[in-house]
Amino acid sequence: MKIRGTARLPAIGAAFLLSILGLIAASPSWAQTGGSQERTEYKDLALRGDAVCTRCHDETEAYPVLAIGKTKHGTRADKRTPTCTSCHGESPTHVNKPADAKERPKPDRAFGKKSATPVSERNAACMQCHEGGERMLWAASTHQSRDVGCTSCHQVHTGNDRVRNRAEQTETCFTCHKEQRVKMAKPSRHPIPEGKVVCSDCHNPHGSAGPSLMVRDTVNDTCFQCHAEKRGPFLWNHYPVTENCALCHDPHGTTVASLLKWRPPFLCQQCHEPTSHRGGIPNISISGGTSGTGITLARSCLNCHTNIHGGNNPVNNAASRTLRR
Repeated sequence: MKIRGTARLPAIGAAFLLSILGLIAASPSWAQTGGSQERTEYKDLALRGDAVCTRCHDETEAYPVLAIGKTKHGTRADKRTPTCTSCHGESPTHVNKPADAKERPKPDRAFGKKSATPVSERNAACMQCHEGGERMLWAASTHQSRDVGCTSCHQVHTGNDRVRNRAEQTETCFTCHKEQRVKMAKPSRHPIPEGKVVCSDCHNPHGSAGPSLMVRDTVNDTCFQCHAEKRGPFLWNHYPVTENCALCHDPHGTTVASLLKWRPPFLCQQCHEPTSHRGGIPNISISGGTSGTGITLARSCLNCHTNIHGGNNPVNNAASRTLRR
C-alpha cells in the first residue's frame, strides 16, 4: 500500500502509520466484503455453540448465566451435555430481532417466575435428559400434578443449586411447606436446622411408589433406614409399630418427647379401649384391685411398658407383657 505524502514523514513515523492501517484492514469488524461490514467472530464461553447467546448474555446480567460452566451442565467432555438451545429452543426471533418489533421477543422456552411458557413444556425440556432412576415416577408425583416446575426448586445457571445443598435445602422446601417450617421450630424434632437430616433423606420430591413421596415404599421402611433397632423381628410386635410409625410419631416436630403426637396415656388410648386399667388413667376416682385406677393414676404407660416397639418375653400373658424385656 502506498500512502501519498509518506515520503515527507520521518522513516519511523511512516512505518508506524502503515502498521496501524494494516491492523485496521485485518480486523474482522472493519473488513469489507462486497460493500458490507462483516460481524465480529464470537467464541463459545461455557457450552458448545453458546456464542450466539453469550455475545449478549454474560455475567453482567441480573441473573448471571456463565456460572453454568461450573456445573455438570457445563461439562464439555460429556456428549450428553446440553446446549443453550437444548433447553431454550432455537429462538430465531429472539436471536435476530425483527425490524418491526418494538422489543426483542422472548426465547421459545423461558424459565423465569413470570414466564409465559407452560410448566409442562418447561419440565419436558428437563425430562429430555433427566428421566429414569429417582425420577422414573415423576409423571405420577404430587409435584407434577400440582404444576410444580423443575426450576421452582432447582437453579441451573449457578454453581450452588440450593436444593442440592444440605445446608440450604430445607429453606427451598419451606417456601411452599409452611406447616413443616413451624413444626421444625418445636422442641422435639429431627436435627434438620443443624443439617444432619434434610427433607430428601425421607422424601423423594420427584415421585415415589410409597405414600407422602417417601424414598422407600412404606413409611416404616423409610424410618428403618436410621432407626434399625425398631425393625425387629420381635416375638411380640406392637401392631401400630408394624403398620405405620406415623400413627404415634410426627416426624416434623412436636412438643412431646420422642416426637410423639400426644402425651401418654392419651396417645395410647387412641387405640386401647377403656378396659381394665388401660382406659381409666384420667379418672380421678380410686378403687381397689388390679383393675382399678389406683395403680395407674398419674403414671405413664411407658413407666411399665418400656419396650413399646416390641418385646421378646417368651411368655405370652398379661403379667409377662407388663414389662417387656
